[in-house]
Amino acid sequence: MGSIVMDHNGYLDVRSSSAVTFDLDARLPDQVFNDDLGDSLFCEFDAVLTPEFWPALCAMARWHGDGHVELLVLEPDCEMFYLSEYQMYPAISLSVEAGADDYWAAIGHEPGGDIMGSIAISANVIAVTGPSRRWGCWGERDPEVAVFRGFPNAAVRNEWRARFGPFLEVSEALESYLPLTFAGRIVPDEYAAALTANYGPPGGKRP
Repeated sequence: MGSIVMDHNGYLDVRSSSAVTFDLDARLPDQVFNDDLGDSLFCEFDAVLTPEFWPALCAMARWHGDGHVELLVLEPDCEMFYLSEYQMYPAISLSVEAGADDYWAAIGHEPGGDIMGSIAISANVIAVTGPSRRWGCWGERDPEVAVFRGFPNAAVRNEWRARFGPFLEVSEALESYLPLTFAGRIVPDEYAAALTANYGPPGGKRP
């Protein structure tokens, strides 16, 4: 089924395919998606790196006919951290037929018995997508949020949200998740405006 990418070529394959969906150098609140994949939903970052979240990612992949899910860690750096410290590549390619335990075995793998090397603990910025490149999840530990795009239609989006949530619109995320990560629990106006412009509904975008 595939799990942790074990070689350099496999890592480069995941990275290059992720670069089709995402701007790998961008960071929130800027736009991280290369194409307009529709409406956005947010959840807490840590939720994505749990076994319970695996069915939600598989559902997104299956909407677009993807047979596997690819997860790439962008921070910490591959060479400076993962290869140097743990001789591993921070990328996963896992079949949608895999179970939650398989997902956890990959992201929770402790290289050399060191929990700090596991993706679940060490990853600070992640990009998740599939071969179709028509959906994606981008997560950052610093603001403690992950953003999702690629819902085929409103009905599917609402069903997925109800089944796997909680998920919030950008305005709700700015009120609920994000204040906890800023000094004084206040999201700076510039940050809020940029996040709203990039991830809010078309009718609600700020200039």
